Amino acid sequence: MGNYSIRDLEVLSGIKAHTLRIWEQRYGIIEPKRTDTNIRLYDDTDLKRILNISLLNQNGYKISKIATMTEQDMSIEVLQLTDKNSKYPDQINALVSCMITLDKELFEKVMSKSILQYGFEKTMIHIIFPFMNKVGMLWLTGAISPSQEHFISHLIRKKIMVALDGQISSKLPSSKTFMLFLPEGEYHELGLLFGSYIIKSRNHKVIYLGQSLLIEHIKDAHSTAKVDYLFSVFTTSMGDFDVSEYLEKLSLTFPDTKILITGYQVVGQDLKVPSNIQIMHKIEDLIDILDNINNPEKSEQNFDSLFF
Repeated sequence: MGNYSIRDLEVLSGIKAHTLRIWEQRYGIIEPKRTDTNIRLYDDTDLKRILNISLLNQNGYKISKIATMTEQDMSIEVLQLTDKNSKYPDQINALVSCMITLDKELFEKVMSKSILQYGFEKTMIHIIFPFMNKVGMLWLTGAISPSQEHFISHLIRKKIMVALDGQISSKLPSSKTFMLFLPEGEYHELGLLFGSYIIKSRNHKVIYLGQSLLIEHIKDAHSTAKVDYLFSVFTTSMGDFDVSEYLEKLSLTFPDTKILITGYQVVGQDLKVPSNIQIMHKIEDLIDILDNINNPEKSEQNFDSLFF
């Protein structure tokens, strides 16, 4: 059973804390528990109700009407909206509810409909990644438990693996070889797996090394194959791990290889990186790079300008 502050509910639902307090007082939509110092405290049931209220309210339901609904009526309305709506925030809120309540069936329903409507790639970019950003914020604030995060990550990982298995790449004259890895101590693999999917879907070769690798081990693998690009994701803050020093060593170890990196620990950190390393701020940056490779009208000079 989770314990959430009113600020946690604000982040999760998109409803301002001030508005939640007014709705509590005026409509009695929820009755929070109180600490000894009179601070509001909410549990998983409260959170699920607020998420449902947020979804209905965003879709034109007046709060006065929502307040009169039974839990069953509210659930029916939310399910109907999930079935017919195509707004990304609705699907993201539904996934938050899946995670909180460990509801695999609802997860499958949301994912299946989204993939059918948008395709796997757009579902990942517009729904799953924003959702995982929200999960990251909740993780940092302690608002969700490890079991909830592991539950949803496992389900998403399975979806990516199925999509990867369905990819059949055709070797093209422009095809390049990408070696994918996570640095030592890094185990958050979803971004790397989806990067693998994006690369394979553009008919490039992927050598997937996986989690928590020493640079020496990457060097061993690199020496056995002609590798055009290294790709890595830096998500976790790992104690005394110095990202700048690591990137400098990586660059010196692979001076003739272009290195693509992304993740919370490098994006927006104002890092000065060596000339053969590029920080990708979003997944679309990787797509742009791959499109440049595959587009014969783009000159090599124009493409190299992304790095040098």
